[in-house]
Amino acid sequence: QVQLVESGGGLVQAGAVLRLSCAASGRTFSSGYMAWFRQAPGKEREFVSAIRWSTGSTYYTDSVKGRFTLSRDNAKNAVYLQMNSLKPEDTAVYYCAFRFSVFTSYYNPSNYPYWGQGTQVTVAA
Repeated sequence: QVQLVESGGGLVQAGAVLRLSCAASGRTFSSGYMAWFRQAPGKEREFVSAIRWSTGSTYYTDSVKGRFTLSRDNAKNAVYLQMNSLKPEDTAVYYCAFRFSVFTSYYNPSNYPYWGQGTQVTVAA
């Protein structure tokens, strides 16, 4: 089992910066994907960013490229989502997720068995 705990959400103005953190505990891992998804009211959960744990390769959805940066701390089994130039459309609950498999698409939330509780990000216009 892997437990995930997110932190760092909040209410900010458009153009502001936030940094989300996700700390993993439980079973140790050296491979797999750790990812961020978000879900706005009335919408489906959507992929934001992912990192392949063994290589450090990162992936982003088009709408956040150039604004969000995903990084990790191997020693702490943690990832950080640096969100710059936030927009009102970034408003959502952000979830951290993890999977051991690397053989299915990293952007499909159905492929992730481990989830955090979510953290609210609200960007006011």
